[in-house]
Amino acid sequence: MKIVICGAGLVGSAIARHLSQEQNDVTVIDASPENIQRITDQYDVRGVVGVASHPDRLAEAGGRDAELLIAVTESDEINMVACQVAHTIFNTPVKIARIRANAYLDPSFSSLYSPENLPIDHIISPEAEVSSAISNQLRVPGAFDVQNLCGGKMNLVGVQCTENSPILGTSLRHLTSLFPDLSLTILAIIRDGNVILPRSGIEAMQTGDRVYFVCDSKHLDRAMASFGHEEGEARSVVIAGGGSIGLTLSREIEANFQNTNNQIIELDNSRAKSLAEELQGTSIINGDALDGAILREAGVHMTETFVAVTEDDEVNILSALLAKRTGAKHAVALVNIPGFIPLVGTLGVDAVINPSQITVSSILEHVRRGRIRDVHPIVEDLGEVLEAEALPSSLLVGKPLRAAKIPKGISIGGVYRDEKAMAVRGDTIIEAGDTVIIFVVRGKIAQVEKLLSVRLDFF
Repeated sequence: MKIVICGAGLVGSAIARHLSQEQNDVTVIDASPENIQRITDQYDVRGVVGVASHPDRLAEAGGRDAELLIAVTESDEINMVACQVAHTIFNTPVKIARIRANAYLDPSFSSLYSPENLPIDHIISPEAEVSSAISNQLRVPGAFDVQNLCGGKMNLVGVQCTENSPILGTSLRHLTSLFPDLSLTILAIIRDGNVILPRSGIEAMQTGDRVYFVCDSKHLDRAMASFGHEEGEARSVVIAGGGSIGLTLSREIEANFQNTNNQIIELDNSRAKSLAEELQGTSIINGDALDGAILREAGVHMTETFVAVTEDDEVNILSALLAKRTGAKHAVALVNIPGFIPLVGTLGVDAVINPSQITVSSILEHVRRGRIRDVHPIVEDLGEVLEAEALPSSLLVGKPLRAAKIPKGISIGGVYRDEKAMAVRGDTIIEAGDTVIIFVVRGKIAQVEKLLSVRLDFF
């Protein structure tokens, strides 16, 4: 498949890597020669230097034959115009654009994005996606990653094992006997930067392990309790940073969280005044989130969750650490630079939110088609979780999982059948039409295709 990506930043590069690894013909356009040099050196993609919305650059990138255009430059306007040019001149079938400005996302102006006006098939809003991810963190404070599966009927949860975790040292095969009626399957264990997939059932979790599990959403509280986390939904939140993400998150809290006290610490005085006028149910403090006195004024020493979402990764990480030292029970930090992510958890921050990874997930969700219903990259980009339909021809169907020849680098985490979520065991038999939750280590997509007997195709 021929794909044109506009923008070679963090998101564009990540999308290019994912799609090129799956043997697609990918061309990336970016105004920076350095960015194009970097991305073509790292991945099997073509590069074009220039403004991504210019027709001649799109033509050079193969716009006449492209089946998909993904516009993720830093400019909303360039992204929108690129989609318009691709539609009008090249008749590109599918166009996806990242749009960040709230003014463009106002629901009252939704008619703007119609085929006869601005023909964008899918709009990705990083601020809305990040706000949604953080909201999940607030609902399950003990987890470092929480994602909805199968329309919210199941959950993918990442939790770190501490020295107080009750199941520490227990082999996975014994978990079933300990919790016989708990719908939970351990999907993957991340230890020292490596992924361990349960195979024989003799694996046991250790202090410091980052564990991904899949559970019935109705069993989420009990599943978290089995890891030693019985915290309820956050009732007090302090947000560092009143930018677009902080504002969007505060609106979400005001609208959907009952009896939750929320405060924002914003450094810029004029922005703080603007927030105070717009958010009626949120307290605004004008000050520096790295100032201990400001943190005490915000009551961080008594708060349940501190969320750092400024535009500076270092401020986010340091303020989250300072908040934990001050007394906050949980700290969440927004981190843009991928290299920082593996380090943050070891420093004591409870959860990391990476906007690029979340945006990539949203784009892949729209790009995949057919039997792949959803895609969920995991923290640190070590793999992804797929929701896939089991075809009659699949190697998984009609036999106990212990008898299925599941390739290395792949594990099965759950089944959704007839509106019912099911944990998987060795004797589980998958039926045609089931939605199967599959974890695949980075670079193992070809094996998943073979297992499912279907090409992971695109629009």
